[in-house]
Amino acid sequence: VLLPAHAVLANGGLIAPSGSNMVALAAKQNSVPVVTLAGMFKLCPMYPHEGQDTLNDLISPSSVADYSLMGDPVLSEVEFVNPVHDYIPPQLIDLYVTNIGGFQPSYIYRLLAEYYHSDDWEAF
Repeated sequence: VLLPAHAVLANGGLIAPSGSNMVALAAKQNSVPVVTLAGMFKLCPMYPHEGQDTLNDLISPSSVADYSLMGDPVLSEVEFVNPVHDYIPPQLIDLYVTNIGGFQPSYIYRLLAEYYHSDDWEAF
């Protein structure tokens, strides 16, 4: 399974398009490797517990449910949440392929240390 990356977090976790977590879980269950394609500029020094809500935006639920159905008394009580991205834990990712090579999720923190100065991290 090939997944795109919105951001690669310091712990090796991935921010990917919504629905990607379900795909990664299914791949893990069926022993299918999950490979993520990401450029080095997608590396992010943040950890998932640091401002997790800032890494995700919510969009209109119109892509999930048609507004014409909102007249239904059952659906009018439903709260729709439509996130743009999913967080995928590093345990579900087998390999990150970047413009400089392939890396295990556990090596991402080292790439951050090698390619970015600690002063750059203060901007986050």
